[in-house]
Amino acid sequence: MLKKDYKFRVVAVFCAFTLLFIVVIIRLFLLQIRQKNFFKHLAQHQYRVDVTINPVRGEFLDRRGKLLAINQEVPSAFVLPHQLKNAVKTKLFLKECYPGVYQRMVQHPQRQFLWVDRKLHDQRLVTFNELTKKYDIDDIQFINEPQRVYSHKELGHVVGFTDIDGRGIAGLELVYDKTLKGASTVVSLSKEARSPQLYFEKTVKQQGYAGSPVTLTLDATLQFLAYQELEATVNRYNAQAGSVLIMNPDSGEVLTMANYPAFDPHFPPESLDITKNSIVTECYELGSVFKVFAGLAALEDGVVEFDEPVDCQGKIAYVNGFRVENWKYKEVLPFHDVITHSSNVGIAKIMQRVGASFYKHLVGFGFGKKTGIAFPGEREGFVNHPKNWSASSLIVMSFGYEIMANLLQLGMAISTIANGGYQVRPTLVQRELSAAEKECKLYRPDSIEKIKQILAAVGKNYQVPGYLVMGKTGTARLVKNGEYSLTNHIYTFSGIIEKDDYRRVIVTFIREPEKAGFWASQISAPLFQKVAEKMVMHECGT
Repeated sequence: MLKKDYKFRVVAVFCAFTLLFIVVIIRLFLLQIRQKNFFKHLAQHQYRVDVTINPVRGEFLDRRGKLLAINQEVPSAFVLPHQLKNAVKTKLFLKECYPGVYQRMVQHPQRQFLWVDRKLHDQRLVTFNELTKKYDIDDIQFINEPQRVYSHKELGHVVGFTDIDGRGIAGLELVYDKTLKGASTVVSLSKEARSPQLYFEKTVKQQGYAGSPVTLTLDATLQFLAYQELEATVNRYNAQAGSVLIMNPDSGEVLTMANYPAFDPHFPPESLDITKNSIVTECYELGSVFKVFAGLAALEDGVVEFDEPVDCQGKIAYVNGFRVENWKYKEVLPFHDVITHSSNVGIAKIMQRVGASFYKHLVGFGFGKKTGIAFPGEREGFVNHPKNWSASSLIVMSFGYEIMANLLQLGMAISTIANGGYQVRPTLVQRELSAAEKECKLYRPDSIEKIKQILAAVGKNYQVPGYLVMGKTGTARLVKNGEYSLTNHIYTFSGIIEKDDYRRVIVTFIREPEKAGFWASQISAPLFQKVAEKMVMHECGT
C-alpha cells in the first residue's frame, strides 16, 4: 500500500513539473516568437526616441571671403517624460523654472520627447546647470545643436537672422533660406540599460546634408568703416537714424548697406522696426537731389543749353501761378549753376519746358518700381503720373516732392550717371553681368558728360585727394500729422568717386537731427566725404 502511494506521488510530481515545463515553453514561445514584435516595439518605445537635428547651415561670406555668418555647436537640454528616474523632482523643476514645458508635458502625456531649453551657450549653460543642481535632478539630457553666429552686428539689417530652429526669418537669411538650410538629420537616441545613469547612444537614421554657402557683394571691412562714420554723425547731431549706401555703378554690386541704429542679430529686439533695412524698406521725398535728374532730362530732351541764362528772380517767385522759394537769394544764373546752387525757381522754370516727359525719365531711372534686388520688404516708391498732376506737380517734382523713393533707387539712378548712361540692376550676391544689361544705354554721352560737370562743381567742396568727386545735396521736409514740418527734416547726399577705371557711388542719409536749421551741405555731405576717404584708403590704399 505504501509502495503504491509512493509511486503515485512520484508520478504526480513528475506530471506537475512536466506541466509547468510545458507552460514555461509555451510562455517563452509566445514571448519570443508570437509576440516578438510587440515587445520589441515596447522596448523601443521605452528606451529609444527619434530626434530631428537641423543641419549645419550654409555660411555667408563677403566679397573678400570673410565669414559673416557661421555655425557653432552648443548644447540643448531635453527630457524624456516616460523615462524619468525621479518624476516628482523633475516635474517640480519644470513647473517652477519652465512652466511652458511643464504645461506641454501635462497637456500631451504621450509625448516621448520635450525640449527644456535650447542653445545654451556661455553663461546661460552655467545658470542652467546651477538650477538643476539646486533641484537635485539628473533627468535632464543634452544634445548639441548648431547655433548661428554673426561676426559683424553692423550687417544685421542686411544679413538678417534665424529663429531657434535655424530657419531664416529676416534679411538675406530669409531670402536664401532654401540654399542655406540643407536637409535635416534624424537621430535615434538609445538608453544604455546596464548603466545606472541615463547614457544615450546616437544613431543616425536619416542622414541630412549641410547647406550651401552664399557669397555676397558686401565688403565687411568697408561696411564697418562706413558704419563708424555714420554712427558718429548721427550721435553728433542727435538724429533719429541714418544710412550709408555704397555701390559699384558698373556692375550694380552693393558694397555697403549701413543703417543706424544697429542691433545684435543674436538677440533681435521686440520691436522689429529697428531690424529693417531702411535703405530698401523706407521711401522718402528726398528733395533737391532730384534736380540732378531734372537737369539731365532737360539736357537729354534738348530744351536747355548748358550755359543758358536762367532768371531765378531773387528769393521768391511765381512759376505757373505757384509760389516757389529759393533757399538763398539768386538772380540770373547759367543753367549749370541753377543745379550747382540748387535754385528751386530756376529748375522749376526749366521743367515747364520738359513737361510730361519728366515722368518717363524718372521711370527710366527706376523710380516708382522695385529695383529687383533679392531682399524682403522692398518698397517700390511712388512717382505721380501726369494724368494726376495738379498745376504745381511738375514744379515740386523738379526739386524732389511728389516723388517717393528709397535710397537704393537713388543709388541705382546715380549709378546710371556714373557709368556713362547705362541701366543698372543692383545685387547683393555675386553674379555675372549679362551682355543685355551692359548694352542697355539710357542717355547720350554728351548729356551724361554735361551733368557730370555740374555735379563736379558741387563735389569740389568735398574733395578726396587724387579723385574726382561729383555729387548733389538734398534737404527735405518730412510730413508730420498730414503737413510738411518746419522742424523735421531729412538730409541726403548722392555722389560719385572716380579715378581712371575706378568708380563708386555713395549715398549718405541722416533723418531728423534734434535741432532744425541745418542743410545737407552741413550734415550728409561731410559724412559722404569722410566715408569716401576711408573707402579709397581701404580699396585703393591711397
